[in-house]
Amino acid sequence: MASHGESKWVYSFGAGKTEGRADMKNLLGGKGANLAEMANLGLPVPPGFTITTEVCTYFYANGRTYPVELKDQVAAALAEIEQAMGAVFGDANNPLLVSVRSGARASMPGMMDTVLNLGLNDVTVAGLATRSGDARFAYDSYRRFIQMYGNVVLDVDHHHFEEILDSVKRDRGYSLDTDLTAADWQAVIADYKAMVERELGRPFPQDPQEQLWGAVGAVFGSWMNARAITYRKLHDIPAEWGTAVNVQSMVFGNMGNDCATGVAFTRNPSTGENAFYGEYLVNAQGEDVVAGIRTPQHLTIAGREANKSDLPSMEEVMPEVFNQLNEVRLRLEKHYRDMQDIEFTVQQNKLYMLQTRTGKRTAQAALRIAVDMATEALVTKAEAVSRIDPASLDQLLHPTLDPKAERKVIAKGLPASPGAASGKVVFSADDAETQAALGDAVILCRIETSPEDIHGMHAAKGILTTRGGMTSHAAVVARGMGRACVAGAGELRIDYKTKVMSVRGVQVKEGDLVTIDGSTGEVMLGAVPTVQPELSGDFATLMGWADELRRMKVRANAETALDAATARKFGAEGIGLCRTEHMFFDPARILAVREMILAETEEGRRKALAKLEPFQKQDFVELFTIMAGLPVTIRLLDPPLHEFLPNTEKEMAEVAAAAGTDPLRVHQRSVQLHEANPMLGHRGCRLGITYPEIYEMQARAIFSAAADVAKSGTPVTPEVMIPIVATRKELDILKAVIDRVAAEVKAASGQEFEYSVGTMIELPRAALRAGEIAETAEFFSFGTNDLTQTTLGISRDDAGSFLPDYERAGIIEHDPFATLDQDGVGELVRIGAERGRAARPGIKLGICGEHGGDPASIQFCESVGLDYVSCSPYRVPIARLAAAQAALKTDTVKRD
Repeated sequence: MASHGESKWVYSFGAGKTEGRADMKNLLGGKGANLAEMANLGLPVPPGFTITTEVCTYFYANGRTYPVELKDQVAAALAEIEQAMGAVFGDANNPLLVSVRSGARASMPGMMDTVLNLGLNDVTVAGLATRSGDARFAYDSYRRFIQMYGNVVLDVDHHHFEEILDSVKRDRGYSLDTDLTAADWQAVIADYKAMVERELGRPFPQDPQEQLWGAVGAVFGSWMNARAITYRKLHDIPAEWGTAVNVQSMVFGNMGNDCATGVAFTRNPSTGENAFYGEYLVNAQGEDVVAGIRTPQHLTIAGREANKSDLPSMEEVMPEVFNQLNEVRLRLEKHYRDMQDIEFTVQQNKLYMLQTRTGKRTAQAALRIAVDMATEALVTKAEAVSRIDPASLDQLLHPTLDPKAERKVIAKGLPASPGAASGKVVFSADDAETQAALGDAVILCRIETSPEDIHGMHAAKGILTTRGGMTSHAAVVARGMGRACVAGAGELRIDYKTKVMSVRGVQVKEGDLVTIDGSTGEVMLGAVPTVQPELSGDFATLMGWADELRRMKVRANAETALDAATARKFGAEGIGLCRTEHMFFDPARILAVREMILAETEEGRRKALAKLEPFQKQDFVELFTIMAGLPVTIRLLDPPLHEFLPNTEKEMAEVAAAAGTDPLRVHQRSVQLHEANPMLGHRGCRLGITYPEIYEMQARAIFSAAADVAKSGTPVTPEVMIPIVATRKELDILKAVIDRVAAEVKAASGQEFEYSVGTMIELPRAALRAGEIAETAEFFSFGTNDLTQTTLGISRDDAGSFLPDYERAGIIEHDPFATLDQDGVGELVRIGAERGRAARPGIKLGICGEHGGDPASIQFCESVGLDYVSCSPYRVPIARLAAAQAALKTDTVKRD
C-alpha cells in the first residue's frame, strides 16, 4: 500500500469514470469490484464510489477511527456523483440520495448491513416529493430510511417500527403497505421519529453528512457483529480481510407502476437448469423482494407457470425492460464464465444494475452448471472440477424421501433448497442449536429467518418459513449450507409465544416430528422414510473428470460387507482401514472374546480364540470378495481388552456361565484390566507382544480367507497392519508371527497368495524413527486420529469442552481432529514419509484417520506425496474430488 501521504482510500465507478476492475476484489470487496466491472462493460450502473477494505483494517487497528485523508476523498467522490446525477447531496429542492452497502471480499449474503435512501430529512423529502411529482413515493422512501437507519445505525430494534406500521394499517383497515397514502406515511414518519427519540434520548439525525458517516461506521462495525463472525467461521473467511463500503446514487423501484426491483440468477440455483430465474416486485424497493413482506412475482412466463402463480411475470408486464435484462444476463454470464446472482431496479421503465456476484447454488445445481459450462466450452474440464466445493457433495450423498412412502402433507411452500429432512420442530435459532447439541435432528420453523438465525440454521437439518420467496434469506443461506428448506409456506401460522404451528385445524407443537421436502415444498407430519441417492448423470460425469485429474488413490474405512459395498458404489479403490475389533462386538462373538480375556492360561485363551476364528474368517471372505483384488488393509486388534468386558451384573453373570467361572472372578478381572489412561496403555501391538496367540488367530483367519477366495478365482490383496508400533523391534517380533502363519496356511491349503505387512504410524516416536521401522514395514498408514492425540497431548473424547475457547482466542484455527494440524502433526507425517521412503524406496504411504475425508487435509497429503487417503464410505466422492483439486493446485495432475 502507498505511504499515508499518498494513500488512495476511495475508488469511483460509473458516469464515465471507473477506477476499479473485477480483479481488485481484495481491495474493493466483491460488490465494489463487480460494480466497477459492470461499469467498465458499459452496463447501466448508477454512479458511486467504494471505500476500500484497507479502511476497515485501519478502522479496527486505530480505535475505530479513519485515515486523515478519507473525508476529503469521500467529499470529492460525492461531488462527482452529484455532477453525474444533476442533484446535490442535502439540497432542499433537488436532493441526491445514496445507498450505503457493505461488500466483503467473499460473498456473505445478508450478514452485514445496508442503508437505502440516505440523505432524506424533513426538508429534502419535500424537495423529492416536488421533483418526482409523487408525494406518496417521497414519504414512503423517507419512512424506509428512518426504519433502516434506525435499526442498522442507531440500533433501535426493528419490531418497534413494525408495531407502529401494523397499528396504522389496522386503524385504517389496510392490508398492504402499498395501500398507505402520502398523508398516512407522514403520520407513520412522525410516530417513527418520536419513538426513536424516546428510545435513544436524542432526535433522529437530520444532517445528511452525519447520516453518511453514521452509515459508513455502521457497515465497518457490522464486520464484527455476531452473525458476521458466525458466518465467517462457517465459511473459513479470515477476519483480517475486512469489508469495503459502497456508496451509490439511489435509483427508485418504488416511484409507481413503471418501476420495479428484483433479484435474479442467470441459471436456476436449485437445479442448475440453463433458464433465467428470479423474482421481482412492481413499485417496491430491493429489501421488499428478499424480506418476504410482499409475495414476489416471477421474472419469466415459464417460472410463473412452473410455480402455478396467478401474478403476472415481468416478461409480460415490462417486455422491453425484460429483454434488456435478459441480454445483460447473457453478457454477464459469458464475461464472468459462471452463474451470476444479479440485483436490478427499474425506474420509470429504465433498467439499472445494482449488483452481480457469483451465485450461491445447491450441490446439484453446481454439478449441472459445471458440467454444462464445460460442455458449452465456457470453461475447461479442470475448471469445472475445481469449481465444486467437495464438502457440498454431502448434500447429494444422502437420502431423499421414498416416493412410495405414505406422507401426510399439511402445507406446501416453495421448494427453496432441495433434499429431505425430518426432525423435531423448534421455533428459535437458540433452541435449534441447543437441541442439536443434544443429538436431536431438528427442523427450524420461523415466520421468516434473519441473519441473526445463522447459528440455528447451521445446527438444524432443515428450515421452514411461512414468509419469503425463492430469493429470501432462508432460501439463499439454506442453499449455501446444503440444508433442506421450504420457504413461504403461507398457510402455516406460527405462534412464538405458545410454540405452536397451526394449519387448517392441525396443531404442531414444539418437539413434534415433521418432514420437509425442499425439492417439492411439501411439509409433512411425522418422519417419512427415505431412499438412497442415485449417483448418475452430472455427478458421474464430473467425478469421471476428477478421477482423470487426481494422482492419489481413495480408499474407504470399512469392516462390514454393507460399508464395503457402499464404498465401492461411491468409487473407493480399496479398504484403507478395516478395524477388526469392530467385528468382535457382534452378539454372537462377544462371549468368546470375553472368555478369551478371562482365561488364566495360554491354552484357555487359544480355546476361546478357536471359537472366534471362523467368524473372523467369514468377515474377511466377504470383504475380499466385494473388493475383488483391490487392496484391503486390515488392522489387527487395537483397543485395550477392558473395552470388551461387561459393565452390568446381568452381563457379568452371562460371561461367567459361558466361561465356567463365577461372576466375582469376572468383576475382579475387569478391575484388574482397567487402565487410568487406556489411550496410552496396554493396546495395539503391546497386546500382541503379551498375547501373541491373538494376532496369530487373526492372521490365520485373514490368510485362510485369502486362500479360499483366491481358490475361487477372485484375486486378493491383503495388507496386514500392526497398530501402535513405537519401535522396530515390536514390528520384527510380530511380523515373524504373521509370516509363520502365512506359510502354514499356504502349505495346508496348497494355495499361493500375495500379502504385505506394514504398520500404522500414530506415535511421534514412530514418525521420527520411520527410517528404521521401514526396513521391516512394507507400508505405512498414518493414523492421524491417534497421532493428533499423542502429538498435542489432548484426548479426542474430552477436548470438545475447551477447544471452542481455543478457537475463539485465536490459538487454533480449526478443531485439529477435523482438519489436520499441518504445522505439528503434519510435520511428523512429512518426516515419517521422507524417512520411510529414504529407507525403502517405493514404500506405500497412506492416511486413514478422519482427516482422510477433509479437503484441506487432503491438499496437505497431496503436497507430501502420499499414495492414498482413506475415509468413511460416504466421504469417498468428497475425497475423490478434493484429491483432483489438490492435484490441480499442486500441479501433480496426471497428464496424458
